[in-house]
Order: sequence, then structure tokens, then C-alpha cells
Amino acid sequence: MVERGYRRDYACAVTAAGSIIGPTIPPSGLMVVYGSLMGVSIGGLFAAGILPGLMICLICMTVIAVTARSKNLPKNERRASLLEVWKIFKSSITALIMPLIILGGILGGIVTPTEAASVAVAYALFIGVFIYRALTFNAFFRMLIRTARVTGVIFVIIAFASILGWWLSFNRIPQEVANMVLGVSDNRYIVIFMIVGMLLMIGMVMDINAILIILAPVLVPLTMQIGMDPIHAGIIFVLALNISLMTPPVGACLFVLSSVTGEKLEKIAAQLWPFLLAELGVLFLFAFWSDLALAIPRLLGFR
Repeated sequence: MVERGYRRDYACAVTAAGSIIGPTIPPSGLMVVYGSLMGVSIGGLFAAGILPGLMICLICMTVIAVTARSKNLPKNERRASLLEVWKIFKSSITALIMPLIILGGILGGIVTPTEAASVAVAYALFIGVFIYRALTFNAFFRMLIRTARVTGVIFVIIAFASILGWWLSFNRIPQEVANMVLGVSDNRYIVIFMIVGMLLMIGMVMDINAILIILAPVLVPLTMQIGMDPIHAGIIFVLALNISLMTPPVGACLFVLSSVTGEKLEKIAAQLWPFLLAELGVLFLFAFWSDLALAIPRLLGFR
């Protein structure tokens, strides 16, 4: 983008705003963690993530289009021809099959999420070794080490969070939190607003996986008390925490972009606010409109 004429800070903002589409549209690691912790259908959560992810994509494109003239953004001299699109698609088809294996298998009820992951890894190994011929033994060994480290960290967090969850349940902390919130208001929409606000604020200063593991057992019983569907509650958690990835002062996306590009964090954040407001609008739309949030899960038979 910088080579084509974008300002570096704006290009970073576009990248940060678009980066949360990945963990929102399935397959999403955060959805897997939430579903495993709370006993919610992971396939249903995957289905619920499709529409918000597409809407975030659309709203980011809209923000760019609206600000294009004032920021003097560059335009392509010509559109890609159908032949060029077909050639690019043809060269990418082997990689594009992987998400189809994962999503098709889970949403079709053919495999569990764990089985889908195993099939996807086997497929990736086959493609990497025999089709692209880019995966060497040394690279594979390094991947195993990195996977063990990442998985180990996650399991340590989950282990301690499980102990914390037991302690919270034993001391009836979720019930106390629910009573405290409902003591302020028992209006469904105000309670949802308070939950979303809490997730966004804590997400500004904590890792989102840790927040999910610690707060989900506390806040999910509250969502059940106001009659919220578990899948609806799950997609709200995922959306709110994903947006927290791009909110200062501890937004992980901002720090990654700043370290990779050398751009100052405050300059990226200054260019990010139109995208942030737009994505917050998407979050609250799905938080308050349960029929929209559950449209695809119902269509696919998860509700």
C-alpha cells in the first residue's frame, strides 16, 4: 500500500481494522476456546461468525471509500480481467480447499472440530510436501516446536483458569455478579450493553484469551438469566474481544504493526478511529439484534 501511494499510518490502520475479520470468520480459535469452555456448539459459533465477519469487511470497505477523496488515496488504473482472476483462483485452489474441509466438515456434521483439524493438518502436509514442495523436514520440525510452545502456554492458562472457575463457582461469584448487574437494571438491552462495555474496557489492558477464559464463566450465567441464546452470547464475546485487538493502549494488532513497520503507535491509532467506530456499530447491531446474529445458525440447523 505504501508503494502504491498510501500514507504508512493509514495503511497500518487499514491492516489493523481488517485483521479482526480473520478471527471472526470461521474457523476461529477464539470460538473453539469459548465453545470448549462453555459447552456451546463450535459449529454453531462458526456459523454465527460468518455474517459479522462479512459485515466488518463491508463496513471497512465503506470507510475506505468514504475517506478516499479526502485522503487522496490511489486508484488502480484498470480492473483485473476475468482471465487474470481465473488464473489467480486456479493457482490458489489447493490452498482454498483447506477452509472448505474444515467448515464443510464441521457445519455438515461430518466431523468434529478436532477431527476437522486433524484432516486439515494432514491435507496441509500433503500439499506442502508434494504439491508446493516448500515444506522441508527442518521446517516441519520447527513448526512442531512452535506448536508445542503455543499449545503449552494455552493449556497452562486453561488449567489455572479451570481452577479459578471452580473457585468462582464454589463461592457463587457468577451469581453475585449477576445479582449486582441485575440490581442496576433488569432491562435486557442495558445488561447486554454493560457486558459489551466491560469486555471492551478489560480488552484494552489484557490478553483476549485470558479474558475469555476468566470472564466467560462469570458473565455467561448472566446472559442466560436474561434469556440470551448461548451462541448469540458467544458471538458477542468473540466480536468484542476481537475488536479489543485494535484498541490502545494494549491492542496487540497495534503493537505488531508498529514493530513491523516502524510507524508510531499513536499515529496508527489516530487513523484507526473511523474503522473502530464502524466496527463497534457492527458489534452492537449483532448484540441487540438476536435474530440477525442467529440467522445463519438457524438456517444450518444449529438452532
